[in-house]
Amino acid sequence: MSNVGPNVPHPGRALREAWQRGTVMVPGAFNALVARAAAQAGFEACYISGGATANVAGYPDIGLITLTEMCRTIREIADASKLPVIADADTGYGEVECCIRTVVEYERAGAAALHIEDQVFPKRCGHLDGKDLVPASAMAEKVRAMARYRLSPDFVIIARTDARHVTGFEDAVKRANLYREAGADMIFPEGLQTEQEFADFAKASPGPLLANMTEFGKTPDIPAARFQELGYRVVIYPLSMMRLAMGEVARGLAALKRDGSVRESLPRMQTRKELYGLLGYVPGEQWNFPNDR
Repeated sequence: MSNVGPNVPHPGRALREAWQRGTVMVPGAFNALVARAAAQAGFEACYISGGATANVAGYPDIGLITLTEMCRTIREIADASKLPVIADADTGYGEVECCIRTVVEYERAGAAALHIEDQVFPKRCGHLDGKDLVPASAMAEKVRAMARYRLSPDFVIIARTDARHVTGFEDAVKRANLYREAGADMIFPEGLQTEQEFADFAKASPGPLLANMTEFGKTPDIPAARFQELGYRVVIYPLSMMRLAMGEVARGLAALKRDGSVRESLPRMQTRKELYGLLGYVPGEQWNFPNDR
């Protein structure tokens, strides 16, 4: 099931309209239930991190998740949330031909946008050192092919460059501008370290920009309002909800092991009533499957 159809507005159009109104905060959703909660909280879009998708399957973020697994996650989250979904496509799952299939399959699954990065496979988390880059021309060829073969011009192609901590800030700008020329709708400069770097990058690469506000990385905590002042249209929070959830899971497991009871954790739990409300489920009544957009 997809949120793209002949009588349904393309989610990429909704995402583009949202960022024209102001900077869009996009929380990461590591499953469909979290995506529904993001929608309930009033967010205009949600994000699927390749790292989070790998982590919840028990893997590190080193490119082990397949195209099929990501498309299943996209479909579940897009259907459950009704939100435009920005999805991580890592390095495109291969060379140009694979990238063409990726953009088609992501869009068919219901994504509004994807981002692809210029790292060598197997990739590393963008906020770790020790990364390697493909030639800028090779990345531009991937972007050009994806822009050409997407099913709708509304689908958003986001090009990420990891050059800041590999070849330097100036090369990151050069790569960004090359990727824009190749057809990228938005640029994602990964791993910038200061507000001044974000400001300088926006001046040197004018056009739609995405900022990654991940925790415990190279980027300081910058509020969304400040990102808007700096010229960034989208801010993603890729792992925030997973980190919150897993922190509480670890504390709850420790309490259960220690006390033989979850009594200490009860005040912090989502209640049965709250869960049913999030799902739109009333016991004893027919539940309508969320297939209308």
